[in-house]
Amino acid sequence: MPPAPRRIPRWLLPVMLVVASACVLVIWVALALYLGRQTGWMALLVALDVVLVLRLGGMAAGTRRALLAALVTVIISALALWSVHATQLGFAFGLTPWESALRLGAHHGWTLISLTTTPLDVVALVAAPLLAAWWTR
Repeated sequence: MPPAPRRIPRWLLPVMLVVASACVLVIWVALALYLGRQTGWMALLVALDVVLVLRLGGMAAGTRRALLAALVTVIISALALWSVHATQLGFAFGLTPWESALRLGAHHGWTLISLTTTPLDVVALVAAPLLAAWWTR
């Protein structure tokens, strides 16, 4: 007789998702600062990370998991792009990354992001939530 499956507590999935998202966000920002580029292809790795966390967290397959995966991928990607540009601008003005992120206005942030986004970045940023939703089904 096979052993009974272990139930994962409901509170653990959001914690896992926040911790994994924070780790991937830090890796994305550090890599982008090191390479001096936006590294939009990291959105695909973010999608993979979100899918793995949702599956390991025991969330049931279906539409809710697919929508959550796509939403979290979009949020992490947006935070990463914002953090990369805020950190680069903060270095120029002698500010810490979080001070710069709080002072960077929406219009200025959007202008910086749109100036540095390559077509490959756009493809990766658009494909990542779609792939995350498809991989979690």
